Amino acid sequence: MPFYIKIVLSIIIIVLATQLGRYFPSLSGLIATMPLTGSLVLIWLYADNPGNFGLMESYTRGALWGILPSILFFLTVYQCFRNELPLSITLSAGFGVWLVGAFVHQLFIK
Repeated sequence: MPFYIKIVLSIIIIVLATQLGRYFPSLSGLIATMPLTGSLVLIWLYADNPGNFGLMESYTRGALWGILPSILFFLTVYQCFRNELPLSITLSAGFGVWLVGAFVHQLFIK
């Protein structure tokens, strides 16, 4: 599948989730975090590497264990917003916590 088609389809999904977030923020959050993104990656990987189930298994394992750092990110961001911190501090804190979680993730996934 051509690279530009992958980009366009991925952008469309992100923009649709963002637009939906204006009216239904909780639903938009669910859509943005549901397996939609992971499914797209699986489709793109399989299209580029048909039958390479080892690659698919490795990606799926990484994504499964990657849920934990993502949860840490969203818990941190949620708490920062509850405390009415500015967006820049909120995202910095969220990504900082996620980065530590991602580092630990990589240590254990190997």
